[in-house]
Amino acid sequence: MIYSRYIKRTLDFVLALIGIAVFSPIYILLIVCIKIDSKGPVLFKQLRIGIGKSEFYILKFRTMKIDTPKDTPTHLLENPESYITRMGKFMRKTSLDELPQILNILKGDMSIIGPRPCLWNQYDLIAERDKYGANDIYPGLTGWAQINGRDELPIDIKARFDGEYVEKIGFLMDVKCFCGTIVSVVKSDGVVEGRIGATSKKEVAATEKQANP
Repeated sequence: MIYSRYIKRTLDFVLALIGIAVFSPIYILLIVCIKIDSKGPVLFKQLRIGIGKSEFYILKFRTMKIDTPKDTPTHLLENPESYITRMGKFMRKTSLDELPQILNILKGDMSIIGPRPCLWNQYDLIAERDKYGANDIYPGLTGWAQINGRDELPIDIKARFDGEYVEKIGFLMDVKCFCGTIVSVVKSDGVVEGRIGATSKKEVAATEKQANP
């Protein structure tokens, strides 16, 4: 309890500051490459679910073309590959598009380690996480589910991993997730473009309704 309430947030803030300093040359390089590769803004904002099911805007480097249908998750696009930029494919594969979330961590929207924040319309995943108390902690840049399957995981299994993290939350668990993430990123484990594992028909229908009212 002491770790998750006090120590974890202090570590997040300090490590995020260090991260900005260390990755600043990469930030600059990616910004230049994104601007050269395609028209549009460098950053992409997307509404996500945070602690206590509050809403916040997550930051990412833009990986898709500006004519991509708005508010439509990648897995619901007919031909997602056609919307992803050349630079975007590289950033998604290496997870470099997630780097701006260091700013979300500094702001206090996210933690370095925790359940990945749901899209606002991923109702099934939000409901499943409620069963395990996974909506009651800060979402993370990476987490236990991310190193155990990532996009390939069915919703119920993903929520179960998130619940397992809640039960075992602590410094050693966070170190394990952090190290596991480095391995997963290098190997590009669990990255699936254009679909997610076992998305329920109910969630897909709800998302399509919201995207195309």
